[in-house]
Amino acid sequence: MTFFDQLKRDTDAQRQDMFAIPVIQDALRGEVVTAQYIAFLTQAYHHVRHTVPLLMACGSRLDSRHEWLRAAIAEYIEEEVGHQEWVLSDIAACGGDAEAVRASRPHASTELMVAYAYHQVDRGNPVGFFGMVHVLEGTSTALATHAAETMRSALALPPEAFSYLSSHGSLDVGHVAFFEGLMNRLDDAADRDAVVHMARMMYGLYGNVFRSLPRGAELFEGKA
Repeated sequence: MTFFDQLKRDTDAQRQDMFAIPVIQDALRGEVVTAQYIAFLTQAYHHVRHTVPLLMACGSRLDSRHEWLRAAIAEYIEEEVGHQEWVLSDIAACGGDAEAVRASRPHASTELMVAYAYHQVDRGNPVGFFGMVHVLEGTSTALATHAAETMRSALALPPEAFSYLSSHGSLDVGHVAFFEGLMNRLDDAADRDAVVHMARMMYGLYGNVFRSLPRGAELFEGKA
C-alpha cells in the first residue's frame, strides 16, 4: 500500500465524521440560504488568507533532506497567492460586505484551526502541514463537486458568487496526482506519522468551523 492510500485509510473515520456534520449535509442537499453561504465564505477568508504564510513557514522549517519538498511548496505558493481575494469577491457577489469581513475577527474555531497549523509547523514536524493540505483540498473539492451547483440553483446567485468553490470544482486529476506523488515520496516514518496526525486533527478542527455556522433558528437570532 502506498503512503497516500494509507493516509486516506487511516483518516477515513475522521473524514466520515466531518461529512456527517448537519450543515455539510444541508449544503449537499441544497438546503441552505445566502446568510449561511456568506458565513461559510467569511470563515473561508479567515483561513485561506493564511495559506501562503503557512506554506512559506513550512518551507523555511524544512531541512536539507526535504529540499525536493521545498521546491514543491514553491509551486503551491504560486498557485495559492491571492485566493483570499476570490473569497471576498464571492461575498460581494452575494450582497455581503466584503470589507467588513476583511476587517473582522475569525470565529474561535477558525482561529484555533489556523493557530494549530502554525504550532505544528513551528514546534512540531513541518512536514505534517501536508496533512492540513490533504483535508482542506479534499474537502473543498468534495464540496465544489457535489454542493456548488446545488447551492447555486437553490440560492439563485450569479456564477461570480462561486469563484472560490469553482476553483476546486472539477476534480483536477493533475493536482491530485501531484499531491499523491509528494506523499508517496515520504519515506521517513516520523514524517508519515506527522502527516496522518495532522490530517486527523484537521478533520476535527475544520469540522468545528462548519459546526460554528448558523442553522435553523440561529439564522433568525443573529448568530454566526
